Amino acid sequence: MEKPKRFQGKVVIVTASTQGIGFSIAERFGFEGASVVISSRKQQNVDDAAEKLRAKGIEVLAIVCHVSNAQQRKNLIDKTVEKYGKIDVVVSNAAANPSVENILQTQESVLDKLWEINVKASILLLKDAAPHMKKGSSVVIISSIAGYNPPASMAMYGVTKTALLGLTKALADEMGPNTRVNCVAPGFVPTHFAAFLTTNNAMRQELERKTLLGRLGTTEDMAAATAFLASDDASYITGETLVVSGGMPSRL
Repeated sequence: MEKPKRFQGKVVIVTASTQGIGFSIAERFGFEGASVVISSRKQQNVDDAAEKLRAKGIEVLAIVCHVSNAQQRKNLIDKTVEKYGKIDVVVSNAAANPSVENILQTQESVLDKLWEINVKASILLLKDAAPHMKKGSSVVIISSIAGYNPPASMAMYGVTKTALLGLTKALADEMGPNTRVNCVAPGFVPTHFAAFLTTNNAMRQELERKTLLGRLGTTEDMAAATAFLASDDASYITGETLVVSGGMPSRL
């Protein structure tokens, strides 16, 4: 199906965008006419993803960026502005989940890493990007349904995702009226990041039963929601979180 062209002439940065949800988000913006800036930690992954997107006729700038590295974050913004002269949309998608321990058993270094990548890096990236974002620009932060009910197996990860719900509200206030800030909270999507879903059949079926639609989400589902919130179709929406979880319980 031909996609609408809501991002013709727009420049969109998507972090952690060489696979999974991030890649689908970049692809969706590209299909809708955007010049897409993709990034992740490894040069090889960035090159491979760029090649796939270009093969679909998408204009891509591919840059290595470990979001917790200040120099690489600055380079991502500088190179984007150097090439395109502006930034219209930033999608902050990078996340880590290095632990399955209970919160009170989690090592301090792991707590630091979770905070640093899942929350602080989003703030610092936007700090660099904000001066280049003009009226009508937009930020979409990718949280998780785990932010509403942190499950035992990924409790601290869930708590960092809760922080993003608050960050969305606070930044919408701070960056308005010129820049809208919204959030997507994906339900369970089988990706490399959520390997437990792709490999554990029983777990997968149990989660499918918890949805009202009888299926897990796709990366394209998340990309469609992200593109909506970033587009002018959502021009009167800011500070909000859109839960995309097939009706899985999140909040009233």
